[in-house]
Amino acid sequence: MSERKSDMSGWLVRRASWPLWVALVAVLGALVARTARLTSRGGMDNAIVVRAAKAWLDGGSPYDDPHFLYLPSAVLAAAPQVFVDRDVLCVLAPLVVTGCLVGGWVCALRLHGVPLRSRFAALGLLALAAGFAPFAHLVWLGNWTATAALALPLALLLAGRGRWVAAAAVLGAAVALKPLLAPMALLFVFARRWRALGVLVAVPVAASAGAALLLPDPAGFFTRTVPFLLSGDDRFVRLYEASPAAVLPRLGVPGALAGALAFALAAAGLVCAHRRWRGDGGPLRYAETGALLMLSAFLVSRPSYDHYLLVPVPLLLAGLPYAASVTRSVWFWMALVPQLPGVTWPYLEAGERRAFRDAVTLCALAVTVGLHSWRRSGRETAPAVPVPPSRGAAAPSSASGV
Repeated sequence: MSERKSDMSGWLVRRASWPLWVALVAVLGALVARTARLTSRGGMDNAIVVRAAKAWLDGGSPYDDPHFLYLPSAVLAAAPQVFVDRDVLCVLAPLVVTGCLVGGWVCALRLHGVPLRSRFAALGLLALAAGFAPFAHLVWLGNWTATAALALPLALLLAGRGRWVAAAAVLGAAVALKPLLAPMALLFVFARRWRALGVLVAVPVAASAGAALLLPDPAGFFTRTVPFLLSGDDRFVRLYEASPAAVLPRLGVPGALAGALAFALAAAGLVCAHRRWRGDGGPLRYAETGALLMLSAFLVSRPSYDHYLLVPVPLLLAGLPYAASVTRSVWFWMALVPQLPGVTWPYLEAGERRAFRDAVTLCALAVTVGLHSWRRSGRETAPAVPVPPSRGAAAPSSASGV
């Protein structure tokens, strides 16, 4: 596939015109403006973190709120928001969340060697913002999952360029803010990058240990949050969880059986991720291994929400120019159908039932990427427009046409 071809692939990689960028900015701006107008403190989830920081500044424990599920280091990171004017924070928080999502998309494009000014770069982000419901939902909530959506592609981009220690530092910093990317430690085990793995572990441990010393309840994360996560007894949280272990019991499946099934799927995903890593090199190996590790973790993590999908999906979508990408499979797109905004699904209209749609997408994506990783063999083909390693591709790959 080349820029000079007359088919759709050639059209996508040509330079985008300014009206397309205007449309993208308009959609992103609308998401930010709506959140700023209708929410307080930048979204419900960001407000939880701000309240926890305020409780600490007032001399209390941030872990008095059972819905504060972050490490102690996140308390210090959130503290500056307490002093920001409420009206300013209502605008600033969705701007930062949107900026993280845009930054993650840029890093994913660079990982795959896709030109940043191409039509695919603009249309891909536009499709995520307007056609993938978790995108708008994450901006609305102001959840710190946005930091993981930025950190994962950035870390994989650095790892693909051989900068494993820097990649570990990025992931460690993200875990210190929200421990969502902790499963990525397995990538360093697969790659036998022990020094970098030590950095990944040391960064959040040091940050959290230092922050914990400043809290009235230094062990609160382990004595309150961890038992809360393991028990899964919160009825409000359970209504929105997308993991099979949470959704299947709502359909009458025994909890033990649902948990066993979820762990079996996750274990199979880890095996497929390891097999994918041992396969051919190139940016697809980094993207698909990383995405599959996270999808496998989401199958068993408590909680597991729809906006977690914004960690692996943009990373996979950016690989579309490669013929061997999982995005060339119809099943990848079928898995995303339940996330189309504006579609009313019978019996799933209530917000408390959207977890069923999210579970379908999560499980379908995990199975699709897992089977693709298990079956795929042969060389990776270059993207539509080759980009020098310093500008995009994480590692040299075959230059054969797509």
